[in-house]
Amino acid sequence: MEDRPRGPKTVPKKKEKASSRKAAVALIGPKKLTRFERARIVGARALQISMGAPVLLDVPTEIRSPIELGELELQAGVLPISIRRSLPDGTSLNIPLRILLEGEREEAEQ
Repeated sequence: MEDRPRGPKTVPKKKEKASSRKAAVALIGPKKLTRFERARIVGARALQISMGAPVLLDVPTEIRSPIELGELELQAGVLPISIRRSLPDGTSLNIPLRILLEGEREEAEQ
């Protein structure tokens, strides 16, 4: 075996994309929440509320269902949640919920 000098190992740097976040959002999936994402968010939030999590809105007393409360919070845009969308090649992107809700509002206006 040949003796080679053993220096510090170098780690290859990850390639960084020069695209902006807005451009990356347009690349993965639709600009609005899918029905599956909407159902997952409302269901997860309803479970949190039913387990005692504080409600993030002032709601009328006639609304008592955790599912209805989750829907109201989603529509109001007060949930601090990001959606992770993945592509088959393994790349993924975390998209803040507010960006997807803005896309829904823009589509409704048209």
